[in-house]
Amino acid sequence: MSVSIESTAFAVNDMTRNMVNAAEKTVMDAHQLQITIVVDNKAVPGLMSEHGLSFRIEIGGRRILFDTGQGGALEPNARALGIDLDETDHLILSHGHRDHTGGIFQVLRHARNADVYCHSGIVKPRYSIRNGTTNQIQMPPNSMAAIDKVASRQLHWVLHPVMITETIGLTGFIPREMGYEDTGGPFYLDPAGRRPDMIEDDLALWISTSDGLVICVGCCHAGLVNTLNHIRRFNPGVRVRAIIGGFHLRNAGSRRLEQTIAALKSANPDLVVPCHCTGEPAVAALRVALGKRVTPGVAGMTFQF
Repeated sequence: MSVSIESTAFAVNDMTRNMVNAAEKTVMDAHQLQITIVVDNKAVPGLMSEHGLSFRIEIGGRRILFDTGQGGALEPNARALGIDLDETDHLILSHGHRDHTGGIFQVLRHARNADVYCHSGIVKPRYSIRNGTTNQIQMPPNSMAAIDKVASRQLHWVLHPVMITETIGLTGFIPREMGYEDTGGPFYLDPAGRRPDMIEDDLALWISTSDGLVICVGCCHAGLVNTLNHIRRFNPGVRVRAIIGGFHLRNAGSRRLEQTIAALKSANPDLVVPCHCTGEPAVAALRVALGKRVTPGVAGMTFQF
């Protein structure tokens, strides 16, 4: 399955193209953007599905892996999709839950020179407690060990917004400003459930194109509206072109869902791709509200901008 969205903003003749300056060329390169869902809860026939998320982003000659899933589906799906993990230039981790970090050791075993970007809180112990049952959900030990072996020059702790290229930005910590948004689940820093986990390591990625921002999110534990507001704060006046990832709305109440939909309508993106932890009721509500702009994501889908 493939979805293609192409811009004609630079449909210029060869003579004009030869006259653009270096800054304009950088923006043109940003339009050579392809995002492939490698791991998701659902998959096209022939690929593995698992509760997790991973994207491959290719832009301007750079190859980025955004999250790694739990680790079971990453390598077989990458092979099936013709993706060589050896060629990963940047590994970006949205937060420290195992369904996004389980394949780190596989990636770094292949791509030993890759730069790793994540919040420093990603290695904290994490637990979820549901119906009296405590589950460990932190980064697996083999992935932690792989992070520990990354050379200091290649490991980048992202606490604040940072541009890793001229067109690719990372949010760092996302302020929690909307009272109706929470982390989306019973998450804790201790097995007894005494210390709530605000998942402060949650971060998102944006890519600037001449036609607006393409935003990738992992689980949006900071809240989708908080995330959008934070990114737009650093890109004043720039429209949102697409939002792709897990929105963690599966436990959202009616007020949060209504406010989220209102914010999306205001942002008016061309494309919304809910994945992973968004939840079927929320996906249905998004499709009713936003129509054909909503394309539910599954592993194996490729989006070209």
